[in-house]
Amino acid sequence: MGLTKNEIFTPQQNKLAQLTKAIAHPARIAIIEYLIKADACICGDLVNEIGLAQPTISQHLKELKTAGIIKGTVEGTKMCYCIDKEKWASIQKDFETFFNQITNTNSCC
Repeated sequence: MGLTKNEIFTPQQNKLAQLTKAIAHPARIAIIEYLIKADACICGDLVNEIGLAQPTISQHLKELKTAGIIKGTVEGTKMCYCIDKEKWASIQKDFETFFNQITNTNSCC
């Protein structure tokens, strides 16, 4: 889909599409799960925990940070990451709204 085609969709549709793209990789899901489980800022454990090379982990972290799902802070020479809990709650609400659109439980096919 070309960038110019985004304008034919609602802001909510574009927002959900961007979020799903940001989490559409198993490594990113693993990173998110690890950060949620840790419930703290993580500074260097991700390479050992996820099992990917540092540059690969960094690229996935960049995508998650760009989407606003995680936050990063500098501590000395290290970047530390954690879930942006406010954004996470907003994402959860957006997806609940999306998935709760079906109110009729009758089969259509």
